[in-house]
Amino acid sequence: MEKSRIKPFLTFNGQAEEAMEFYASVFPGAEITKMVRYGKQSPHIGEDEENKVMHGALSLAGGEILFLDMSAANKSLEFSWSSSIYIDCRDETEFDAIFAGLSKGGFVMMGPEAVGHIRKCAWVTDKFGVTWQPVWE
Repeated sequence: MEKSRIKPFLTFNGQAEEAMEFYASVFPGAEITKMVRYGKQSPHIGEDEENKVMHGALSLAGGEILFLDMSAANKSLEFSWSSSIYIDCRDETEFDAIFAGLSKGGFVMMGPEAVGHIRKCAWVTDKFGVTWQPVWE
């Protein structure tokens, strides 16, 4: 199988590491594979922003999501439910675990429910504002 060349890239305002650790705890088998931090000499960041995530990577569900923290001077826009990350769950147990984890501290927009041929699906905006669609067909 060819390595995916399309990767979601999530930009945070100082919460990238916390988000990566949260997602690693929610998704079975997920692993933080890269954590490069801003240093003292990094341009465009304030002194209190050293050690924030300049480039992070999380391996999960056969793919990879990339992470970045923006500086306070160059804040990222807030996430919107108009873009979401679709998760193809292997079974109902995996769906239930992922749904429970993502919804903790977040907002359930839909589901879980059956839709057409799909046994369970949901739209969940997590505590960081990122929207996910766990689906079990």
